[in-house]
Amino acid sequence: MNIGDKVRLVHGREEGIIYAFLPGNVVEIEIEDGFRIPVLRNEVVTISPVESQRMQKGPDTGKVTAKSDVIVPRNAPFAEKGIYLAFVSINDKSLTVHIINNTDWILPFTASSIQNQVQTGLGAGTLQPRQSQKLAEVLMKDFEEWPVFELNVLYFREGKHLFPQSLTKKIKCRAQSFYKSKRKAPVLEKEAFIYQLDEENLKKEPVLPDTELSAALKESMLRGAGAEPLKLEKPNEVVDLHIEKLVIDTAGISNENIVKTQLSAFEANLENAIANGMEEITFIHGAGSGALKNELHRRLSKNKHVAYFKDALKDKFGYGATLVKIK
Repeated sequence: MNIGDKVRLVHGREEGIIYAFLPGNVVEIEIEDGFRIPVLRNEVVTISPVESQRMQKGPDTGKVTAKSDVIVPRNAPFAEKGIYLAFVSINDKSLTVHIINNTDWILPFTASSIQNQVQTGLGAGTLQPRQSQKLAEVLMKDFEEWPVFELNVLYFREGKHLFPQSLTKKIKCRAQSFYKSKRKAPVLEKEAFIYQLDEENLKKEPVLPDTELSAALKESMLRGAGAEPLKLEKPNEVVDLHIEKLVIDTAGISNENIVKTQLSAFEANLENAIANGMEEITFIHGAGSGALKNELHRRLSKNKHVAYFKDALKDKFGYGATLVKIK
């Protein structure tokens, strides 16, 4: 069951589209006229495409129907959300990368990868509702070196509507979140590692004057992969990884979460330093038991962008800081 799936209530006649998943095993369903209702997950069932087709009756040209017998169907619910980047395993070594449109919008898009400040176009086009497009293939052995994936998406539908703001999303795969994201991909109907791109993209833009995209939107799409490369924020030359420097309130944080926060800050600042062409960066990790320092050194030893690393600022921090020299 995914956002955008058509469902019906078990103890009612209403049908609609899954709009969002809420806490407490509750789903938000959008029914007729855009009205949304919260329903327990076990109180709805999905409507399969096969069932929908069987319920549609073919034309009967031999029967004359009285005007009073004609039933005017209500407007079908409109699925606004459901844009994904999916990684599908081909085998135990490689995966294919797909963009998925599980909404009722028509989506002009561009996709590119960004690595070492170089942007490479992966694909562009127009995704019709319930369609997907393959963008690239990646190898699992190169996971730590995968680029940043950038997706730029526009929303279109004939007629006058309130269009969501154009969507720009940058995805950097991290092992901790990547392996937890595996589930069945909508449209593809395969097991995949999934990132939802439009989870918070609900703000609307003014109504377009007619059925064509505006000149500004057309120009944006035509730029495609030629747009300016991603500019990551340049970190400080010295980054303090002590937990009190990373979070405002440290009360109640477990040791495990402290280490995760420190490693996440380390990875983000190192990546940004490499992307910005910095020659070196220093991390203050403290002496302590040496566990954090050893983990940083282990990761640095495997990073192909690191020339070398060494203890730094010994006069001030003893063995509690590491200087990283970047290639």
